Amino acid sequence: MKIAIVVSTFPPYAGGIGNVAAANARELVRLGHSVTVFTPAYAAVTEEVTDTTVKRVPPLFTYGNAAFVPSLHWMLKGFDIIHLHYPFFGGAETLWLYRRTLKKKYKAKIIVHYHMDVVGERVLAFFFTLHKLFFLPRIVKLADKVLVTSADYAKYSYLAKFLNKDPQHFYELPNGVDATRFSPTTKDVGVMERHGITADEHVVLFVGGLDQAHYFKGVGYLIEAMSRLKQAPYLWKLVIVGEGDLKIGLQSLAKQLHIDSRTVFSGYVEHHDLPKYYNIADVVVLPSIDKSEAFGLALVEGMACAKPVVASNLAGVRSVIDDQKNGLLVELKNADDLAAKINYILANPDVAVQFGVEGRKKVEERYSWGRIGEELERVYKAL
Repeated sequence: MKIAIVVSTFPPYAGGIGNVAAANARELVRLGHSVTVFTPAYAAVTEEVTDTTVKRVPPLFTYGNAAFVPSLHWMLKGFDIIHLHYPFFGGAETLWLYRRTLKKKYKAKIIVHYHMDVVGERVLAFFFTLHKLFFLPRIVKLADKVLVTSADYAKYSYLAKFLNKDPQHFYELPNGVDATRFSPTTKDVGVMERHGITADEHVVLFVGGLDQAHYFKGVGYLIEAMSRLKQAPYLWKLVIVGEGDLKIGLQSLAKQLHIDSRTVFSGYVEHHDLPKYYNIADVVVLPSIDKSEAFGLALVEGMACAKPVVASNLAGVRSVIDDQKNGLLVELKNADDLAAKINYILANPDVAVQFGVEGRKKVEERYSWGRIGEELERVYKAL
């Protein structure tokens, strides 16, 4: 099959949706398909993904990660499958505007891969509400099949009323991980020395975007939680992997709470180096604050490296974590609960090891990209 993957962001931009799109592309190429990724040309980049064709489409205009790309529609001629990763404000509307050309003239089947509700703050919250009311029903109708990362998330998302009306229109396909590259190894001495981490310090790890588009990651609550552990009877370092315009404010918060000397902001880490960071961790934390977080790819990557995980009790996220089995769930926006759960894992190494073993087992059974790629291929063929 000839497959077009359409996505708002793509590596080297650090974001879960782009990384999922890249993994889908790699697996489909491995299975013998012709795959081209279409993504906006926000700026000149050095391509990080070199095992599939990537076309950076000049946008008419952009705002954050939104980009209106009307020229995209004619580039999609000749493709059997058009796989849209949503949200893509500007890209989704382009496909809808040219739906007759794409579906009737080009005879393409359209997959909408629904990653998350977009909530936003202030003015953006108003815009996203209007988009949900007007465009979302049309985008769902446009799709020959809608993929969701978990049935749990879909039931509580903006898709719920469409799901209840026509459940056969939807298909659960989780995000995944390269379980060979992300696997348990010894701690990387070079990474630890680079960030001043000693062998007797426990490492609490966060991995995610620190730009405004990822406001929902809740890193501020993680910093507050760690400040509650200043008097813990063990040594620790908080390592925050990511880059973006929120970093300065988070660094300031760490300083205000007097844990700046125990907090490492590593900056952007290339995807191929991420396993080194997961493998220096004693616990991986995802403290997200609203349903813009639908899955939590960092949790699966941490579990693949046999690490215990702690995350907010959100629909979708809780489908990844089996509470008290491979990790712990915490109340949203509750720094005290977050501190207590992190402390429990750090203070009970036997529990941490068992959680890690169970997490790795779940990854091998459900979250391997190879398995997911074959499942995605079956969805395409069924169309």
